[in-house]
Amino acid sequence: EVQLVESGGGLVQPGGSLRLSCAASGFTFDDYAMSWVRQALGKGLEWVSAISWNGARTYYSESIKGRFTISRDNAENTILLQMHSLKSEDTAVYYCYLGAWQDYWGQGTQVTVSS
Repeated sequence: EVQLVESGGGLVQPGGSLRLSCAASGFTFDDYAMSWVRQALGKGLEWVSAISWNGARTYYSESIKGRFTISRDNAENTILLQMHSLKSEDTAVYYCYLGAWQDYWGQGTQVTVSS
């Protein structure tokens, strides 16, 4: 059974940093690219970032480029999202996403950027 478990969210002031983690299990982790997707309250899903199976290629949305960094540890079956210079508009639930033979989502972790 595929499981994606996010952690690391919380409340942070504007300009602050957070690091999100996604622990994956139930599939061959290093066979697949992985993504982060977020959803702000009352809004649709927004793709944030993706990383190739071996970490060699990374992709970012324009809204977070230069502030967020995605990485992965295939030995630990984990992906990370390091977030710096957080803004109020980054407030959202952040989901780990696997697009494989079907779509898989974690339960999400709330990130709130507020003073």
